[in-house]
Amino acid sequence: MTQIQRNRIGFIGAGRMATALAKGFLEQKAVTHTALSACDVWEPSRIAFSKSTGVVCTAESRSVIENSDVLFLAVKPQVIKDVTPEISRHARPDQLIVSIAAGVTLAQLGKYLGNHRQLIRIMPNTPCLVGAGAAGMAASASVSSEDRDFIRHLLETVGICIEVPEKLMDAVTGLSGSGPAYVFQMLEAMSDAGVLMGLPRDIATRLSAQTVLGAARMLLESGDHPGELKDAVTSPGGTTIAGIAALERGGFRASLIDAIEAGTLRSRELSE
Repeated sequence: MTQIQRNRIGFIGAGRMATALAKGFLEQKAVTHTALSACDVWEPSRIAFSKSTGVVCTAESRSVIENSDVLFLAVKPQVIKDVTPEISRHARPDQLIVSIAAGVTLAQLGKYLGNHRQLIRIMPNTPCLVGAGAAGMAASASVSSEDRDFIRHLLETVGICIEVPEKLMDAVTGLSGSGPAYVFQMLEAMSDAGVLMGLPRDIATRLSAQTVLGAARMLLESGDHPGELKDAVTSPGGTTIAGIAALERGGFRASLIDAIEAGTLRSRELSE
């Protein structure tokens, strides 16, 4: 099946990640409203998805399955076994099924879907909602290079997508899948610190967010090592090295490493 025939996209599960992806695809004109469909058993998710995307989200899945060329399986890994029998009954052999379920391997997914072979596993993150997502992707051996390219390009309309061996998908989950939460927690702390030092809350929050955004852009656009960029703003005896020393005493880097390791290990646990 060629790319032009992969123009109908459906979502099984309409939670926050599905909503972020769908809204991103629509805003970037990667799919039209009439070619996008979604379903969810939970009414609040249906309402939120429909309000955010302008696409009616239904309670039943059959029409979504039958009217999609690419089907995003956007449910929690704990309920994957509950939703796959219905998909297996109605999916076409050439239908491309893309799973967002953390920790569910391609082999497990294929088994749950009655040995369906056109499978891709992805791990996006919520900044795809603003066109700045970071996703990892792994595909089953039977998926054509054209279909892998199609999904990668689709995800690149809302950020970046990097294809990796499936054994690395748990690490992607721990790093970029969960990473926005760590950054938001850091931003909250930075804003609190600004307020502690006398800045109004709105100013402290805006300065914090723009600082993180600017630093990330510098890193991506320069290609320099983050340590090199850090050293460039760290003067002898200055304010920055005093702050870095405080972070080191608090175990800042070790805590981030521990968080990403914990997320990775939890993803592995889910596959068991």
